Amino acid sequence: MSTFWQDKRVCVTGGAGFLGSAVVAKLYQRGAKEIFVPRSSQYNLVEGADIDRLLDDSQPDLVIHLAAQVGGIGANREHPAEFFYSNLMMGVQLMHKAWQRGVGKFVAIGTICAYPKFTPLPFKEEDLWIGYPEETNAPYGLAKKMLLVQSQAYRQQYGFNSIYLLPVNLYGPGDNFNPDSSHVIPALIKKCVDAQAAGQEEIIAWGDGSPTREFLYVDDAAEGIVMASEHYNGSEPVNLGSGQEISIKDLTETIAAVTGYTGRLVWDTSKPNGQPRRCLDVTRAKEWFGFEAQMPFEEGLKRTVAWYREHRG
Repeated sequence: MSTFWQDKRVCVTGGAGFLGSAVVAKLYQRGAKEIFVPRSSQYNLVEGADIDRLLDDSQPDLVIHLAAQVGGIGANREHPAEFFYSNLMMGVQLMHKAWQRGVGKFVAIGTICAYPKFTPLPFKEEDLWIGYPEETNAPYGLAKKMLLVQSQAYRQQYGFNSIYLLPVNLYGPGDNFNPDSSHVIPALIKKCVDAQAAGQEEIIAWGDGSPTREFLYVDDAAEGIVMASEHYNGSEPVNLGSGQEISIKDLTETIAAVTGYTGRLVWDTSKPNGQPRRCLDVTRAKEWFGFEAQMPFEEGLKRTVAWYREHRG
């Protein structure tokens, strides 16, 4: 429980989604009583009029902006214009209107895709501007990166209390397992479990397996967001991650082992690898508001696999 939340009205955009559901659960655990979760069927956050109506209805003291149009490499390649426009318009208008209405604090959630394609490892927040993002997800990454520019500009000119967090790739129970838009962990879990059930002798994985990624369990990410909302009041960007790097090849083999799939793993090198390496420097989050990831990676995978088996029907 935290006295910080007890008298605050909180609006969590995307609060019904994968990460949002975990954040809302953490907020209730902390003692929040008034949490407004807008549904996309009622509020199209790309439209300014709908944002006005959302703020009229929720009257928030604090906004946590998680809503986004997201997907894996395939979805980013097929919908670059949509991903750019939707994410830019949602975030920029929402922050602007929150400032206009005197909202006390705005928590903007960025993306690891905002980092340059060739960022020195581990990724440090001060290196966000040393190059262009990886091409397949640059429109999405840059749209979300503009919230950092806006946050810093609005703090400088207006004294608006907005913060900007950069979560690494998330995974966990309740993830998106749609093969058209899923990220790598749910995509591989689905392939392995479905192939096992169908008796298939091989699965196809994208690329050559050489890129590396870092992953953060969804409940850990939610904890980091809530801790930052309580304790961090600056516009310098902050990474949220586990600080552990794994190659896609090792990840695929680990997921096959966790699911019990024993067939062949075939690499389709005609498909893109994406960014060569990703691993975050997580020093700021620990030093500035005390966040450290807790979930061991293989245990998190086991819980995610168990959730998918239960819900795949």
